[in-house]
Amino acid sequence: MRGANTMATERGPRPVDRLLPTDEAHDLIELTRDIADKTLAPIAAEYEKAEKYPDVAFATLAKAGLLGLPYPEEWGGGAQPYEVYLQVLEEIAARWAAVGVAVSVHGLSCHPLVNFGTEEQKQRWLPSLLAGDTIGAYSLSEPQAGSDAAALTCRAVRDGDDYVVRGTKAWITHGGIADVYNLFARTGEGSKGVSCLLVDRDTDGLSFGKPEDKMGLRAVPTAAATYDDARVPADRLVGTEGQGLQIAFSALDSGRLGIAAVATGIAQAALDEAVRYSQERETFGKKIADHQGLGFVLADMAAAVDSARATYLDAARRRDAGRQYSRAASVAKLVATDAAMKVTTDAVQVLGGNGYTTDFPAERYMREAKITQIFEGTNQIQRLVISRTLAASF
Repeated sequence: MRGANTMATERGPRPVDRLLPTDEAHDLIELTRDIADKTLAPIAAEYEKAEKYPDVAFATLAKAGLLGLPYPEEWGGGAQPYEVYLQVLEEIAARWAAVGVAVSVHGLSCHPLVNFGTEEQKQRWLPSLLAGDTIGAYSLSEPQAGSDAAALTCRAVRDGDDYVVRGTKAWITHGGIADVYNLFARTGEGSKGVSCLLVDRDTDGLSFGKPEDKMGLRAVPTAAATYDDARVPADRLVGTEGQGLQIAFSALDSGRLGIAAVATGIAQAALDEAVRYSQERETFGKKIADHQGLGFVLADMAAAVDSARATYLDAARRRDAGRQYSRAASVAKLVATDAAMKVTTDAVQVLGGNGYTTDFPAERYMREAKITQIFEGTNQIQRLVISRTLAASF
């Protein structure tokens, strides 16, 4: 079974029987599976090990129109419901989690322009972003201000027709690779003193640090950015001054759903690998899947994956219907990412010693699942959000 890592990822996960709203959505999922199986799965393990950026993968996804799915057709988007978009993300992440996360973050970076940008700003930037010709990134966190976004210290001071920006941002997915960045910087004091600027990668005074040496998702860089009196034209202000946290938090609700879908994809891949292995490995004269103790583990894994998918689809359908979905997004992010961590850990256990080696993909799934409990708001933050909504309902 040596070398099974490459063999398993090339085969990809078994297709999930999905309930989709239209024939177009079914075709879209099939297209995504075909691309993911042929373009992503065969190279994922190699690129992750070498920390090699998957530029070919992004070009292929962009050409297929998969980078702007939930946004309006008038700007070049796919006009797909979030319910469908998230299932596309899950299929991508089941083959290559780093690419799934990067696609989710790119989609997140389009949210401020679509929902708060002027018509001129939309015409200028959205077609390129939604087509995937331009890659976007989200720059909210700072070294000392992760989940506490109101504690941001990076500052943008108006000077004539520009903002002069000084400070450091951290944990930027696609940092140094993306073409444009949603920068959330302080333009005043307090929670109403943060604004959103759209910043080009080649802006004078903007530099990026060495990519973080991460446990997983190694093919797509995560890096810090330093602004040293960088001048950003004032027409790059998205929304109004002081509206930054409103923009950031509204985008994060959608972003949390993206991470929930990615986590579900990782968990599905881990479940499939565990089931495959349990059908091939024999002990005491029968397949290990036929031992009741292990069969129950697999059953619990399957229940966790199905539950994770159900929670993110419930939140997505609320979003699509125009209903309040912030709490549902936090529930989905919490349930799906905790499920991913449990399912991937169990997958390593099912494979035994082989699960602890890089010859099999289970250990990579386990490493990838961990970060989903941390970014887009840690799961402790999700519990805080949920508990506050419960208290507010009385």
